This record gives sequence, structure tokens and C-alpha cells, in this order.
Amino acid sequence: MLGSLCTLITALTCVSAVTVVTQQPPVVTVRRGETANMDCNLGTSTNTVYWYKQIPGGVPQYVVRMRHSWSSPSYGSGFSSPKFTSTHQSKSDYRLIISSVEEGDSAVYYCNTWDTSVNEAVSQ
Repeated sequence: MLGSLCTLITALTCVSAVTVVTQQPPVVTVRRGETANMDCNLGTSTNTVYWYKQIPGGVPQYVVRMRHSWSSPSYGSGFSSPKFTSTHQSKSDYRLIISSVEEGDSAVYYCNTWDTSVNEAVSQ
């Protein structure tokens, strides 16, 4: 008997005056209990990534925030390690990791940063 499949969707790209935020892959499908990984490139912004979860028809929920200079992330209400975490591969490349995926984790996940050059938020 096959286990349940969970689909986690990442939106693709949004362009600001200066910053382009890109997420990969566009869709992540894993079996229950597996680990899901989603990557976010902040382009020219290299400060902080914010990850959000949005169930269709619902409001975005702040999951986790990570800075390149931090050794561990900061969490939104109701989200915690080790279920959710974020890591960085460089000053502009970040990863959201969801461990032991459950059906309730199926949602759209997106990353966001703050573009100081235009003083506005930029999302994927």
C-alpha cells in the first residue's frame, strides 16, 4: 500500500526595481514521513529570508526567518524545530527544510526578503 503523497508548491519569481527572488523547485512532492527541501535565491539582497506557508483560501502564515549571520533560525507562532528549519548555503541562497512531512503540511510555501535599495518587501 502506497503512503500518502504531499504536494508542496513554491511560487516562482517576482521582480522588484532591483531584487529578483527565485524559488526552486516549483513543486515538491514527497511521501508522508519524508523530508521536503525548497530553495530560495535572494538575488542581490543578502540579508534575511522569511518563509511563509499559505493554504489555498487562507492567509499566509509566517514560518521561519533566517539570516546568513545566524547559526539557527527564528520561528513564527506555531512553527518550530526540528519540523521546520532554514539553512543558508551562501549570503543569498537559503533552504527551507520540512521534516517528517504530514498531509497538513501541503500548502504553498514562499520566501520573502526586504530590499533596502527600494525599502520594500520582495517575494518570489
